[in-house]
Amino acid sequence: MNKSISGLVVFIFIVMITACSQKNADYTFSGEISGLKEGTKLELVPAATHNEEEPVASAIVSNGKFEFSGKLEEPRLYYLQVADQLGGLKIMLKNSEISLKAKAVFQESNNRTFVDFSDVQVSGSNANDLYMEKLAFKSKFGALHEKYYKDHDAILVAVRNAKSKAIADSLRNTDDYKAFAQAEKDFFTSVEKTSNEAILANKDSWWGPLVMLESMSYFTDEQIPLYEQFSEAAKNSYYGQLVKKELYPERVVSKQAPEFTLADREGKTFNSSELMEGKKYILIDFWASWCGPCRREIPNLKHMYELYASKGLQIISISKDEDRTAWLKALDKEKMAWPNLLNEKGVDDLYFVKTIPAIFLVDASTGKVMDDKLRGEALDQKLEELFQ
Repeated sequence: MNKSISGLVVFIFIVMITACSQKNADYTFSGEISGLKEGTKLELVPAATHNEEEPVASAIVSNGKFEFSGKLEEPRLYYLQVADQLGGLKIMLKNSEISLKAKAVFQESNNRTFVDFSDVQVSGSNANDLYMEKLAFKSKFGALHEKYYKDHDAILVAVRNAKSKAIADSLRNTDDYKAFAQAEKDFFTSVEKTSNEAILANKDSWWGPLVMLESMSYFTDEQIPLYEQFSEAAKNSYYGQLVKKELYPERVVSKQAPEFTLADREGKTFNSSELMEGKKYILIDFWASWCGPCRREIPNLKHMYELYASKGLQIISISKDEDRTAWLKALDKEKMAWPNLLNEKGVDDLYFVKTIPAIFLVDASTGKVMDDKLRGEALDQKLEELFQ
């Protein structure tokens, strides 16, 4: 009898311990955000993936409060967003009880609503504290980047609006532009050094790949040696696998260029196969109004078009803008003379576009993609070779 009672007590104790362990393995993320209307829908969207992601959880604001709950394999970075609005707050969640206090401020720009979160207080997630600490250098560089662009805004606008390559080249030879170019060079040298140091300081855990994803907008082959210094645990982590997928992506080079049909600003549709008819080579340019390197490549594309359009070159620009107004405003400024289409049907996915600018050189006679890494001088040289 005593053995049965003892066995029952042990069984109950084990059940209680298991239940507590299961509870501790979950997370709850709750809080109060002033400025939100009753019934506002909040969403959690995966962050630091270098991809457009769908919400993985949602919660409704009731009496000014919200709550999410779930279970995570390891700490993950999310955007807390108001549904159907731009803007968000990054927060690192882990399996613990996490609370947030913040203020939501709504702003209108180009007929779109942006939500900014201020007076943010997060407790219960030491992972979020570590995230803020490890990525603190980004805010300093953000302010510096904004400053040197603002200081040289006039010359940059003049170069962008230059009506010919000769005029643009002349402007680039001015002291103002040279000062901008040096400031930009110094900036990126400093960013690269600081970012690499932060990444390698965390190379033995998933923090390394996460810092890499957060400190770089896109990856090139130059980042492969950095990735290869990660431990196996870091490489096999969720963020390590994201980095690997981007560094070693699928490509369409030597394959048939995926066919697509998209519309321009007037609603007129263009089919890629039809645009290839009677042409020798096609440049398919993925860009966006907010992409600085994309905008700086446009004068070079204009020059190539002037030289080779009559000889069989076709350019197709496809914008990844989600803000149609921003896209139209950029088109008015850039005045590109070739078809400009909006990426509304996931065409970028067909071409495995992960970063922009992304320019694909296609042989119109075969329909096959010849290259996907040509820009600037390398593109100039390749087209000169093809059209000589």
